[in-house]
Amino acid sequence: MITPVLPTYARADLAFERGDGPYLFTDTGERYLDFGSGIAVNLLGHAHPHLVATLKAQGEKLWHVSNLFRIPGQERLAERLVAATFADTVFFTNSGAEALECTIKMVRKYQSHAGHPEKFRIITFEGAFHGRTLATIAAGGQAKYLEGFGPKVDGFDQVPFGDLAAVKAAIGPETAGILIEPIQGEGGVRAGSPEFLRALRALCDEHGLLLALDEVQTGVGRTGTLFAHERLGITPDVMAIAKGIGGGFPLGACLATERAAAGMTAGTHGSTYGGNPLAMAMGNAVLDVVLAPGFLDKVRNASLRLKQQLAMLKDEYPGVIEEVRGDGLLLGLKCRVSNTDLVNALRERHLITISAGDNVVRIIPPLTVGEAEIAEATAAIASACAALSMPKDQAA
Repeated sequence: MITPVLPTYARADLAFERGDGPYLFTDTGERYLDFGSGIAVNLLGHAHPHLVATLKAQGEKLWHVSNLFRIPGQERLAERLVAATFADTVFFTNSGAEALECTIKMVRKYQSHAGHPEKFRIITFEGAFHGRTLATIAAGGQAKYLEGFGPKVDGFDQVPFGDLAAVKAAIGPETAGILIEPIQGEGGVRAGSPEFLRALRALCDEHGLLLALDEVQTGVGRTGTLFAHERLGITPDVMAIAKGIGGGFPLGACLATERAAAGMTAGTHGSTYGGNPLAMAMGNAVLDVVLAPGFLDKVRNASLRLKQQLAMLKDEYPGVIEEVRGDGLLLGLKCRVSNTDLVNALRERHLITISAGDNVVRIIPPLTVGEAEIAEATAAIASACAALSMPKDQAA
């Protein structure tokens, strides 16, 4: 018999009652250190005081009016994002997938508006994850997400990640743009090299294409700069963000230059919920913290500390950890054992992590993580690696 909640998730038999900073608590009082952050969503940890106060204050005033009217909080958040990034304009959504849908439509609309309606194809990369809508699973191109949902939405050409020759070969008369994650999160915390990303930017300029970035997982300080592309020396034309920008509240956005957004006029795109007053209050509250002087310096320092500890564990347990990947506080352990086994062993030690493709375990703590929590996580990982290094009869 089917459950009342559609059984599309393989859930752990674990439920939490409350959270506090980097910790989660069950209804029986068991404490877990959360280094998954709700899949990179809880940017500032759980129940951050500024976010809680903002939510209460806005919740007592106004939740939703629709985009038929001006929304001052939306205008403020857009202005702040524009001031802090390459973008000239912002469209607000409820999720990363919706932000990617807007991105895809904008890339196509740009070419049509410029007199090239035949240009609609977008080059994407093997191992990518862009969401669960029909268009975004086609953009990601992974068979496990496409199976059973009919013909794949046309217009996406996948090439191997990091293969510049394959990108060049894929550019044709119907190509509109290139869409890439600076670091593939779901795909195994695989980072594109600065040289590769810069070459993509140059190809787009050479061929009149738009460069679109998916920074849903890497954005809003996760990699130690406000957005990952800042450290790569490139500027996109369009960028999708979500996850961390709401600090746990459903919020996404599509950022673009004026040139890229020229065709997106009144009526070309919309959202009923997107950018409502409650979501905008939360987005502004997150930026209050992330844009505060010194905050990103602390993120970079925490990242350095955590990466050093993980590198030491890799050296100590080479039979378990093959490689440490990632940037900032989006890190991955490429495993020589099953990544599921390591995730489960860590959960038994009350440390929450997230699995990813390419047999990787993602380490995604809140950006507010401190030395004590890093030390606690390191001890848990060391214990789990030691257990997985033993013969099964001894580990039991």
